Amino acid sequence: MSAANSPRTARKGTTEAAWVRRTLIGIALTFMALFLVLPLAAVFTEALRKGFEAYWEALKDPDAWSAIRLTLLTAAIAVPLNLVFGVAAAWAVAKYEFRGKSFLTTLIDLPFSVSPVVAGLIYVLVFGAQGWLGPWLAEHDIKIVFAVPGIILATIFVTFPFIARELIPLMQAQGNDEEQAAIVLGASGWQTFWHVTLPNIKWGLIYGVILCNARAMGEFGAVSVVSGHIRGQTNTMPLHVEILYNEYQSVAAFAVASLLALLALVTLVIKSVAEWQMERELKALAELPPERPTSANPTLLGQTS
Repeated sequence: MSAANSPRTARKGTTEAAWVRRTLIGIALTFMALFLVLPLAAVFTEALRKGFEAYWEALKDPDAWSAIRLTLLTAAIAVPLNLVFGVAAAWAVAKYEFRGKSFLTTLIDLPFSVSPVVAGLIYVLVFGAQGWLGPWLAEHDIKIVFAVPGIILATIFVTFPFIARELIPLMQAQGNDEEQAAIVLGASGWQTFWHVTLPNIKWGLIYGVILCNARAMGEFGAVSVVSGHIRGQTNTMPLHVEILYNEYQSVAAFAVASLLALLALVTLVIKSVAEWQMERELKALAELPPERPTSANPTLLGQTS
């Protein structure tokens, strides 16, 4: 091996100086320590400032349990609905050409450009007592605003772009060749989706679900407008933290906040595992011989033959 082609020479020619790398790494680590690790440590420190017993008592409070249950219920309803919508919207945008496609893409991005507070006000305008549908809802004793349905609707609105936006570029990059081949071989639409499309998008789908769930549990602005802040009924965990902090119950506020932080950390771990598994699978596929088919095709061929 010549000196020009040696690994050391190539490394020197394609990377920055050592002091540049160390400086950039130091800046990144300092930024993470100041704006991520330190605030997170402060939350847990304040939550446990009066001991674990006070921490547990704050979490055992009936209002806290109500907020926890409502947060989990909202996420449990909003995430599956956004999962269905995200897959359907991504399939339509990535696989078909139709009139109104640009308009649909704009609607998907709308929650990213509209303030969550404005979104909450829109729901109040439509479903509130003085809103467009308010009198009709009152006549039929249906409560949307200042009740659980309004919280769920507001959460769905602010979270529905996450799954679709993860899947659209992924599906567009993959194209339609595999689906068309499956249909030519005799596969039905559902068989094509379950055995060709879904395996190809599963990691993007999991990533989108994780982001959607994290936003659903931590949403504050839109939920704050439509909830009415009724203790024990319409307060989610972020709203409960705000109320406790405004009442100078700092230990209880940080205790509930630490639970939210723990949920965020669990979400981060799941996201990291999903990314690691995706990279591992892509690496294994890259090492396959070119003539070797993927694992999805034999399954499909076996079912359609």
